[in-house]
Amino acid sequence: MDEESPPPAKPTQVPSWLMLGFALGALCILALPKRAAVSAEPRPTEAPPAKPAVPRPVSTIEAVFAAWGKYAVWSDDTTEVALWNADTNAYSDCYEVLRVGENDYFRTITRLTRPILNHGVPEGAPLVYTYTVRQREEWLRDVSTENLRALSDGVRQSLAPPTVEPQKP
Repeated sequence: MDEESPPPAKPTQVPSWLMLGFALGALCILALPKRAAVSAEPRPTEAPPAKPAVPRPVSTIEAVFAAWGKYAVWSDDTTEVALWNADTNAYSDCYEVLRVGENDYFRTITRLTRPILNHGVPEGAPLVYTYTVRQREEWLRDVSTENLRALSDGVRQSLAPPTVEPQKP
């Protein structure tokens, strides 16, 4: 008579369920609708001042831009910035900056016409910087690509077979 050996232990299905849940979650995130394209009309930075502001001397923006201009985002050697005004407690002094060679030329404008740059600028900067709609879309695409790459790398690492050192007899 043959002795019946117990059936081999069935492997747990917990990792399979975890992977299924993770894959479904990733698919749900990818299926979410994309954000609407940013319109060319920028959101106003602050309400316009109640009283007419006294124009600042050009030397003020020149000095501030000389110290903080490294954060400006250029498009065709042009950018827009808004300078903090203590009288209005807002970034209400708006300028278009034209770069010609080593020189920067400033022109006062009534409001910013480009989207406001909200990344890569230190807190408390005296200037608000802008970038073009095309540059914003490129940045958002790069961020989405990097997030997807990090997500897929995490999945690949979790699916990799564990490396176990063979035990010596």
